[in-house]
Amino acid sequence: MAATADLERLPSVGPATADKLIESGFDSYQGIAVASPSELSNTVDIGENTAATIINAAREAADVGGFKSGTSILDHREKIGSLRWLVEEVDDLIGGGIETQSISEVYGEFGVGKSQVTHQLAVNAQLPEAHGGLDGRAVFIDSEDTFRPERIEEMVRGLSEERLTALLEQRDIAGDPTDETAMNLLIEAVLDKIHVAKAFNSDHQMLLVEKAREIAAEHEETEWPVRLICVDSLTGHFRAEYVGRGTLAQRQQKLNRHLHDLSRLAVLYNAAVLVTNQVQSNPDSYFGDPTKPIGGNILGHKSTIRLYLRNSKGTKRVVRLVDAPNLPDGEAVMRVETEGLTTE
Repeated sequence: MAATADLERLPSVGPATADKLIESGFDSYQGIAVASPSELSNTVDIGENTAATIINAAREAADVGGFKSGTSILDHREKIGSLRWLVEEVDDLIGGGIETQSISEVYGEFGVGKSQVTHQLAVNAQLPEAHGGLDGRAVFIDSEDTFRPERIEEMVRGLSEERLTALLEQRDIAGDPTDETAMNLLIEAVLDKIHVAKAFNSDHQMLLVEKAREIAAEHEETEWPVRLICVDSLTGHFRAEYVGRGTLAQRQQKLNRHLHDLSRLAVLYNAAVLVTNQVQSNPDSYFGDPTKPIGGNILGHKSTIRLYLRNSKGTKRVVRLVDAPNLPDGEAVMRVETEGLTTE
C-alpha cells in the first residue's frame, strides 16, 4: 500500500494506474525512471505522452537522468561489487572479477565449460566479500537444461579450507570442513540460495527476468540480497525460433529488449549479470579462429566484458578477454576439474 501511495504522487497516476504499474513491476520511482515511454505505454495501457510525463516526474523524484560530476560517478562506482572466479590468472585478466550493475558474457563452443562457469560463480557469489564473493544469493535462468545441483555440491566441497570455514561461520553452522554433517548442512544452505527456473522458449525466458526482478525486490533489504543473475544460455531459444535472414531483424529487436531488461535489473539491484552465449562459424574468416558469438552488435555493445572460452589439452581451457572498457585484451589458462574451476 505504501508503494501505491508513493506512485500516486506522480502526475497522471491515480489508484488504478498505480496498481497497474506495481503489478507490471514498476513499483519504484527508479524503476519507472529507466523505462521508455513506449514500454510503459504498452505495459500499463496508457498513452505515450502520459507515459513520458510519468517517466520525467519519476526521474526528477529519483534524481535519475541528469548530468553528474566525475566525482559523483567515482563515488557511485565504489558501490559496485566484484565477483571473483577464484582462479588467480583469470581474475587478474578481468580486473579482479565480474562487476555488479553490468552484463558479462562468456561464449564458446559446446562442451567448453560455459555452464561450469555459471555454476562456479553461483557458489562464489555466496562467499563473504573478503573471500571474493558478494554475500548474496543467485538467480539461474536455465534455457538448456544445464543446471545440476550435484555440480554445486562438488564445487562447494572443492573450495579451500579457509573459504569453507568462512561459509560455515557465515551460516552459523557448527563444525569444520572435515565434519561431514556440517558439510551436508552447508551444501543444502548454498543450494537454498540459488533460485533456478527452466526457460521453455524465448518468451518464457524473457518472462523469467520479470520473475527474477520479483525475487530481487523481495530480498533487497534482507541479509541475502540477489547479487548474481545467470542466463545459460542467452541465445539458444532465440537462435532456434528465428531461423533465416527474414527473421533476423525481429530476433535482434527481441534480444535487444531482453538485454535491456537484464541490464535494468542489474542496475536497480546492484547485481552482476552473467550470460553464456553460443557461437557460429564465420565462413569469411581465412585466418585465426573462425568462430564468432551469436547476437551480433546488439549483444556486443550491451556486454561490458566479453570472454571467449576455448578448449586446450585435457581439462585446460583458454579464457580470452575479447572486450572490456578499461582492460587490455589478453588470455589466461584455467582447468575445469571435478572440484570446479582451478588454476592451471
